[in-house]
Amino acid sequence: MTKTLLKSAKRIVVKVGSSLVTNEGRGLDEAAIAHWCSQIAKLRADGREVIMVSSGAIAEGMKRLGWTTRPSAIHELQAAAAVGQMGLAQMYETKLRENSLGSAQVLLTHADLADRERYLNARSTLLTLLKHGVVPVINENDTVVNEEIKVGDNDTLGALVANLVEADAYIILTDQKGLFTADPRKDPQAKFVDQAQAGDPALEVMAGGAGSSIGKGGMITKILAAKRAAGSGASTVIAWGAEPEVLVRLSQGEAIGTLLIAQTQKNQARKQWMMDHLQLRGSVTVDAGAVSKLQSVGTSLLPIGMTGVDGDFSRGDVIAVRDAAGSEIARGLANYASSEARLICRKASSEFEKVLGYAAEPEMIHRDNMVLSKIS
Repeated sequence: MTKTLLKSAKRIVVKVGSSLVTNEGRGLDEAAIAHWCSQIAKLRADGREVIMVSSGAIAEGMKRLGWTTRPSAIHELQAAAAVGQMGLAQMYETKLRENSLGSAQVLLTHADLADRERYLNARSTLLTLLKHGVVPVINENDTVVNEEIKVGDNDTLGALVANLVEADAYIILTDQKGLFTADPRKDPQAKFVDQAQAGDPALEVMAGGAGSSIGKGGMITKILAAKRAAGSGASTVIAWGAEPEVLVRLSQGEAIGTLLIAQTQKNQARKQWMMDHLQLRGSVTVDAGAVSKLQSVGTSLLPIGMTGVDGDFSRGDVIAVRDAAGSEIARGLANYASSEARLICRKASSEFEKVLGYAAEPEMIHRDNMVLSKIS
């Protein structure tokens, strides 16, 4: 199963924890970061897309500020994040550049991924970066968002990013070999779990609390993150970050760490999310030609095929696509608000800038963000 899942993965999200990035709080581990960046370069050369979710900003800030204990005051955590983020971004930029790769720092909050319009903006940015061969390095925006510091963790953030870009696999690199039936540092009888189903309640019973004074997470956050990532069809591997060539070996199908298998296929998860869980805010009516292309070829919906717009919706809302008789033939995420959609009805994408004052996506609904309705 490991060989099939990881060897075929084309888009991979990798998360590394604070203890690994900062060598247990002693400052950024240049050798470790260089090792991961060289592996990312090998994955890129093999045709893979990689997004890095890296902890370490607060830990690096603590080191630079001379603090040995993680503070509890929000303003001190924010200050540490602000100081540490500079060094963290610079280190990744340097080491990725040494491997002929560009990098981009992306700071996200849970709010960015909960709001549909901001969600689509973040998705578009990340996919554009990947298209141009740039490696996004993502962290929580701990500098300004109180809630992120209080309840956020990068294991969860990595899972949200995996869902956001519809990753094939989520790899969590940590200071443990993987999941054990109990904490192996306390229980010599603990057995290693090489494979399980993501979301199995028994896994949460096995996982303990935070294992480091530097980071915020623990095995429990990784188990819950794997469960979240599985919702969009991404399986998760939890592995030791210091394992030689761990990313390359995993991509070659080698069994390393704990594999938590997603039970939901990617397309099934997206269909369920579109069809059952989001409230429709409006609809667009399309001509017979657009109906034919959507149903027979599965193309994106272009505004030139739209004849009308109903409702009051924003970019990122789920809307219905209806034929002339009013029957729903599809639904998906709108790239334009209803007010904009009315202006670009029957218009070619080349006319968007003249009509709207700017040119964004050429589609009203991209095929990746659309699901066809069942034909009754």
